[in-house]
Amino acid sequence: MVRAKKSSTNVRQFPLVEQAKKAENDLLSQHQGYVIPEYINQNLFHTLRDYQDEAMRNYHYTQTQISPSPQHVLFNMATGSGKTDLMAGLILYLYQEHKYQNFLFTVNTNSVLLKTKDNLINRNSGKYLFQEKIEINGQRIYIRQVERFPRFRQDNTIYIKLSSVQKVSDDLFVLKENTMGISDYENHPVVVLADEAHHYSASTKSEKEAENTWEFAINKILRARDDKEQKNILLEFTATVDFDKEVIYNKYRDKVVYRYPLNKFMFDGYSKQVKRIETSASDEDKMLNVVLLSQYRKYRAYAEGVKGSFKPVIMFKSPKIAISLEATKVFNELIANLNVSDLVSFIKRQQVLNSNESSALEIAYNYYLQNEDDLAKIVREIKQDFDPRNVLNANDTSGNMLEKGQYEALNTLESPNNLYRVVFAVAKLTEGWDVLNLYDIVRIEKEAGTDKNATMVEAQLIGRGARYYPFEIDGEKSYQRRYDNDSSNKQLFLETLHYHTMNEPQYLKQLVGSLEQMDLPTGRDKKNPPIEIKVKSSFKKTSTYKTGKIYYNETEDVSDEWFDSINKYGINHKTDISRNLNYGSREVSYKATVESIETKTIGIEKFDVRFIKKAIQRLEFYQFDSLKKYLPLLTSMKEFIYGEKWLNAEKLKLFLTVPKEYKASDISADEILKVTIDLLKEYEVKFKSGYIKQRGTNKFIGYPIREYLTNYIKRVPAEYDTANLLIQATQKVAAYEMDDEFYVYEKAVVNKLEYELIERIKAHVDELKQKYDKAVYLFRMDENMHRESVKSEKVKLHQYGTRINRAGEKVDMHLQGFQPDFILFLENSQFYFQIFIEPKGMSGDRFVSELWKQDLLLYMTDHQAEMEFEDDSKNVRISGLKFYTKDDGQKTMAQLAEIAQIQEVTDFSPAKEILVLSSGMDLGDE
Repeated sequence: MVRAKKSSTNVRQFPLVEQAKKAENDLLSQHQGYVIPEYINQNLFHTLRDYQDEAMRNYHYTQTQISPSPQHVLFNMATGSGKTDLMAGLILYLYQEHKYQNFLFTVNTNSVLLKTKDNLINRNSGKYLFQEKIEINGQRIYIRQVERFPRFRQDNTIYIKLSSVQKVSDDLFVLKENTMGISDYENHPVVVLADEAHHYSASTKSEKEAENTWEFAINKILRARDDKEQKNILLEFTATVDFDKEVIYNKYRDKVVYRYPLNKFMFDGYSKQVKRIETSASDEDKMLNVVLLSQYRKYRAYAEGVKGSFKPVIMFKSPKIAISLEATKVFNELIANLNVSDLVSFIKRQQVLNSNESSALEIAYNYYLQNEDDLAKIVREIKQDFDPRNVLNANDTSGNMLEKGQYEALNTLESPNNLYRVVFAVAKLTEGWDVLNLYDIVRIEKEAGTDKNATMVEAQLIGRGARYYPFEIDGEKSYQRRYDNDSSNKQLFLETLHYHTMNEPQYLKQLVGSLEQMDLPTGRDKKNPPIEIKVKSSFKKTSTYKTGKIYYNETEDVSDEWFDSINKYGINHKTDISRNLNYGSREVSYKATVESIETKTIGIEKFDVRFIKKAIQRLEFYQFDSLKKYLPLLTSMKEFIYGEKWLNAEKLKLFLTVPKEYKASDISADEILKVTIDLLKEYEVKFKSGYIKQRGTNKFIGYPIREYLTNYIKRVPAEYDTANLLIQATQKVAAYEMDDEFYVYEKAVVNKLEYELIERIKAHVDELKQKYDKAVYLFRMDENMHRESVKSEKVKLHQYGTRINRAGEKVDMHLQGFQPDFILFLENSQFYFQIFIEPKGMSGDRFVSELWKQDLLLYMTDHQAEMEFEDDSKNVRISGLKFYTKDDGQKTMAQLAEIAQIQEVTDFSPAKEILVLSSGMDLGDE
């Protein structure tokens, strides 16, 4: 039973946030419609995400619409949400719009200073957040690190000083040479960027303390220019601030300018999912379990087509340095002594012990046992990957991380050149460790605490470890989760952080309470038994089931002679190539379809065949032997590069969409080469998917319903079990009992859009029965039915006939086949009527890329006379509908009513919609 989260009696309000939100929607406000200046995103390595953009707009509101504008504001944003990206944007904004040149970045730990130096100053770092060249209005802007702000400042220069809060205070109150005293804050205006601000409120945590606290120091800095027009200002940033405490809330109530809590961050898909593996296994058994899971995670990533280096990292969290060092030794010995026989015995023993435990581990166990012949190779790979040289104990004598020599290794764990797979540590993931490819955290139980303080540290550790890893698949890199709606196990292994902990009820209750206090939605990774979807026994008694057929068109062989040009692979290759310039490899969501920057298109005069040749040299697929497998008529690379039917490289012209300020001379040869490589990578995908040896015909074959509508097995994605955010975070695929006679299975395991479609069709059933008195049935054609069978290729539709576009030109057909999700089967004394229906919840470019399927469905409806059928005593009619979209956006039900010759049902009962919502589902997209 799910407990509701306790509601606070104190509703916390933050006036700046509320005022900015109101101004955003007020047509009379000067702030309404404010757009972040182009120079900000153009000069940042990552494009600001929507919520970072909103934070910038809120801050702009406080500086332009409030008089006097606040000197001190707080950004309360989730761990991993990119606060430093926002800082970088604010530095540019304050420099350009408000003429600030001096920026003091301060934080509580030296580790964050090291990280921030890489972020804001070190142009050679892979974590540098600005473009290599910063330009605003045609002026080159330079960033200089200083220990003391200069008395005479240079134009076009931003000065950044990095310091701990302790040193800032000491320098103010203890007079020394070459340190920054109060006069330095009086000479020129300073912006103080205070990270991890929850550490600083010393005097709010107790009675007024000694006057050399950080708060006292910052107040002196802020007051240093009270008599000047341009003030010193303070921007604080933190993910952790306890607004339930009155003294904290009262301090920050009128300073919070933006809030983006962890639960919203995770719900928006910018994090991994989080699952707990609760086990009674010993620490040593947990070690081997997590190695097996981590290595399977790696194998699974490559099997799913993840490109580049996918290196899942494990962290072992210990309570003390001595225990951490001991655990490291045990781990290294465990790997060194691993052999096939012991591994098989271990897995079989764990399968018995974990009979009701982790789904992820069970899948990994099965993989290893099913590949028993390859276990010797697998063990060798484990020994290589988890060699002691790839294991790092990151503790110094104080128990902290990142303070000494391990900093560089720990902050480049995503790099292909960094081979570390395991980190042993005592401290929590400290502020400053931004590793993304952490997938497993293991709690070493020996002497570990179980009180609230201990579990809160663990909850914070989990929150920091949940940062999303933007792996590349299908040529795209995503910064948000891809598989929230995927009922396969891709999310479980590619987008889930596992926290391995003990199975002790009181401790787990405390841990879940700490997770709830952080609003961190997480669930237990438990076995998710598959559901058997059974054909109703009542349907099996019908003549439809016993003698009926479902029809799909037959295919015919395609000879290699058909693949005689690039367009036969579905590639629209023109001599004028239009591409977007990827300005500095900025971060853009894979879902993004609109670029907010004002752009223009320019022709690249220096583009020639050399770029094509250089790109081909860098791509393994384009070696002739590899290419020939998919382009069988190709005689040489020269033909591929120069041939009119192929790349036709000598006639190609490149046009790039760029920011409006760009000139052709601004675009480097490296950028042109990258655009060319990206183009050929896209072509590679289409060459592989388009080389299909069969195509559709107009001849339709009937397949016995009793053979193709069978019982099958399907898993339903597990839900979070944390109380808060349960409804929002629930997986969208669910199982529904289907009592209605027209649906032939006992259950429907469908997403929300599919369930909505079923309900819409249900509204037509009575009218359909009046016209089709022998049979009105809805078949769910799930790929799981035939996943292991060659039958699945037979029950697919393929394009056929002559395809003509709107310009009257003949268009090559898609050779791929597809199986629509539903068939509406109708029968009366005159004919069988089979209607294919496909729901589609996607939008934008992804929707457009699927339209060939809709074209096929509509082609069947419009060209009935072309269809040929095998000899059959029944007259057969086959039609297809437009894609069914949310809320019947394409009027698909009206089309159904028309072709089935029944009256359209226009009143879709609200009661049905309410019923769906009450089941914990909303009627969203796929």
